[in-house]
Amino acid sequence: MLKLAGFADEVSPDLLQQIAVFKKLGITHFELRGVAGINVLDFEAGLRSDIKMKLADNGLAVACIGSPIGKVKIDEPFEPHMDRFKIAVDSARFFEAKLIRVFSYYPPEGGDINKHRDEVIRRFQAKVDYLAGSNLTLVHENERHIFGEGGRNCLDLMKSINSPLLRSAFDFANFIQAGEDPLVNWPLLKPFTVHIHIKDAKKDGSVVPAGEGAGHLAEILRDAYSSGYRGFLSLEPHLAAHGQFSGFSGPDLFETATKALRKLCRANEIPLA
Repeated sequence: MLKLAGFADEVSPDLLQQIAVFKKLGITHFELRGVAGINVLDFEAGLRSDIKMKLADNGLAVACIGSPIGKVKIDEPFEPHMDRFKIAVDSARFFEAKLIRVFSYYPPEGGDINKHRDEVIRRFQAKVDYLAGSNLTLVHENERHIFGEGGRNCLDLMKSINSPLLRSAFDFANFIQAGEDPLVNWPLLKPFTVHIHIKDAKKDGSVVPAGEGAGHLAEILRDAYSSGYRGFLSLEPHLAAHGQFSGFSGPDLFETATKALRKLCRANEIPLA
């Protein structure tokens, strides 16, 4: 069966409400991005320990560290950002998560990110080298305005690094918002996809529950499952608001998003835990 995860900070900033809603909806894993308005990379030791303890006490776990790594301009100094990346790695180990979400850099002000392709690759190689010998995997999320906005650049990144330590987190809505068709990009990234974000959108870019947009979720999820995908479907609904570094749905809309995904999976005979 496929496993269900979600960005719990889309429910509420409050950890106890995040936990309560996830338990009600049968979601077993957090994609940990924020608690109490604090980003996962900025948790102090006490907060980090409290989160881990409360999740364990409620039978929940962390699937992925939803880090903002790579959401900086490519001409910003790399070393401070690499230090932030090391915090993400430490967080993954602390929370016993196997995945760390990353992005592939914004262009300089007024610039073209494609002209900085070699530097993007160099920075990713440095991160992959840092992970050598670990059991962690970086999952690159396609998103507007970064190097990996479109399918071909995502594929270039995967092939250039050519390491099992870097794989793809496939996001349907983000491709639509970038003017691309997820159904066209799926065959390109399918061999590299180990994580799937559930966020659908209409052709105008407005975000909607799974199956109500132009993301071809049913076709792609059917093919993923029949081809052996057994990873997470991670809900990132963005149904109330979305910004550069996070989104929000609230408890009710998060429940709407969860029910829509379960309905889609049932209709397409995709087993979902």
